[in-house]
Amino acid sequence: MTPPILSLALPSETGRVLSIQSHTVQGYVGNKSAVFPLQLLGYDVDPINSVQFSNHTGYPTFKGQVLNGQQLCELIEGLEANDLLYYTHLLTGYIGSVSFLSTVLEVVNKLRSINPKLRYVCDPVMGDEGKLYVPPELVSVYREKVVPVASMLTPNQFEAELLTNSRIESERDGREACNILHAAGPSMVVITSINIDGNLLLIGSHQKEQGLSPKQFKILIPKIPAYFTGTGDLTTALLLGWSNKYPNNLDKAAELAVSSLQALLQRTVNDYKSAGHDPKSSSLEIRLIQSQDDIRHPQIKFRAERYD
Repeated sequence: MTPPILSLALPSETGRVLSIQSHTVQGYVGNKSAVFPLQLLGYDVDPINSVQFSNHTGYPTFKGQVLNGQQLCELIEGLEANDLLYYTHLLTGYIGSVSFLSTVLEVVNKLRSINPKLRYVCDPVMGDEGKLYVPPELVSVYREKVVPVASMLTPNQFEAELLTNSRIESERDGREACNILHAAGPSMVVITSINIDGNLLLIGSHQKEQGLSPKQFKILIPKIPAYFTGTGDLTTALLLGWSNKYPNNLDKAAELAVSSLQALLQRTVNDYKSAGHDPKSSSLEIRLIQSQDDIRHPQIKFRAERYD
């Protein structure tokens, strides 16, 4: 007799996450940045690596393989054939082609046919600071097909502008972008970084029922004079992890996520300085393993301010 799959027979109180993201052998981006934090928060996480690279693409060179849509289908078929496709959450990050994104949409439908309550947390990675790093045709697929099926979206400022066909130049603009996205589908929207008048902030919005006014808030974020890789992937994973523990309190979840992230970034900067490296001179690999206590038990140092 085949033994039971314990993550299904005795599920964790938190959930079972399928995470489709990139993978690097060295360093922390994509699944390497998202899986460990979610496990620390008590989730069973099954990663599918959309790419497997030696290191992230910011290095002078990288080698590796890219998973195509057909290969993703084969993995899903293998799981389904063994009754292993029950998940509470789907998490996606950087996706480099329309064909792969289209297959991800098929995966969403398949997972929801098995668990209609599946929550899809989508980081619509398209670019930053006015620059696209995906093929332009992906933008309309995200806007027209992905946004309507997502439960939570975590765009940055530029991505929120692309998804809403609007400019975000004030807090009011940011809140309105959240409203536009709610109307298209997701009940939770977190614009993870907005630069307004030299200030960096996060704006979050939770529409608990269609037709109700969303509860909206902001968190002021300190600017650290350094560039990091993997922080967006980590932020979205933390928002998934904490919002599921506080389903009616997105502002509390965001406080915990931001506080973890900021502690980790400060440690990263300090460690590079200790090693004699100027943290402003290049992109920095985050100190994920060394920050596990800040992930598991964050001290809330960044408070949400609710909008009326």
